[in-house]
Amino acid sequence: MSPAFLSHVLLLLGAGFLVANLRILADVVRFFRMRPRALLTWPGQPPRYYTLFLAMAAVLGVVLIVKLAVLRWPPQAVFGEAMMLLYYGYLVPLSIRIGRGFYEDGVWVDNGFLPYHEIGGLSWREGETLTLLFIPRMKQVARSLVVPTQFYGAARRLLRDKIAGHDIDFWGKALDLGAHDQRDDA
Repeated sequence: MSPAFLSHVLLLLGAGFLVANLRILADVVRFFRMRPRALLTWPGQPPRYYTLFLAMAAVLGVVLIVKLAVLRWPPQAVFGEAMMLLYYGYLVPLSIRIGRGFYEDGVWVDNGFLPYHEIGGLSWREGETLTLLFIPRMKQVARSLVVPTQFYGAARRLLRDKIAGHDIDFWGKALDLGAHDQRDDA
């Protein structure tokens, strides 16, 4: 592989990581604004290979130091590595600190925030972990929230209250005969 090709690949990777970094930063800013309105939250779980993420960050830090200090490359030549270091070393650990759970305006699920009015359905999955699945309106993909067992009862009560208060409204059923109490869905 030629060095020019490799530098173009790293530039492209850097652009992709820049987008991911901006998304995580937007989530972190949103979380700090919403934190005072938390109803029931718990710390997020680290990603599956979190120690590998941190090891990659350490290696990328060494690569950046060598390229900038020893080889005296210009800063724009290490854009891709810098974006990856920012992602693996700083933003992923920062995103773990986002409190998962229930807020006044919605639920912070494992991959972002979901306002209550966008929830079209929900379901509990009980296995190794308790997982609450939210089905957003007008979307095909369910979003999950792993609920620690010590918060299970409180989460069910909070969901029942939100459904009773019509913050979460399950309208649009195929056949609604009026005999179903929506609070039982929690």
